[in-house]
Amino acid sequence: MSKREDIEQRTEKLLEPILDATDFELWDVSYVKEGSEMYLRVFIDKPGGIMIDDCVEVSRKLSDRLDEDDFIEDAYTLEVSSPGLGRKLVKDREFTKSIGRDVDVKFYRPVNGKKDITGKLISFDKETITIEMQDTGEAESLSRSDIATVKLAIDF
Repeated sequence: MSKREDIEQRTEKLLEPILDATDFELWDVSYVKEGSEMYLRVFIDKPGGIMIDDCVEVSRKLSDRLDEDDFIEDAYTLEVSSPGLGRKLVKDREFTKSIGRDVDVKFYRPVNGKKDITGKLISFDKETITIEMQDTGEAESLSRSDIATVKLAIDF
């Protein structure tokens, strides 16, 4: 396990009791370097959406727990936010939570003459995702190696 993965997993463990006491759910934790800065990003969600006060509450409680455990050697910035409406799906947990929802898929290069498609996420595995095509209603299996991004579709 990499240092990044270890920090993300340990942070998730610290978040469990914090989130269990609320109606918030964990969407994702990422520990990333941008330029010369390190960021520990926590994305939370709840029915009806996350408000700024929700982020502040979780940030304060998590910050206290991180200070107590002190397992991150580098200087970093903690950010707690909503994953947003058009959230990107990367980890299996995110795909699992999004089964049955509409997604926008963008390819690295055209697949069957299309650079992007929209449909309902039906299933996924390590190699593929399967969506019900919005225009035809038919299920199509797509190779994950061809996919640049998968995001939740925004309905207006």
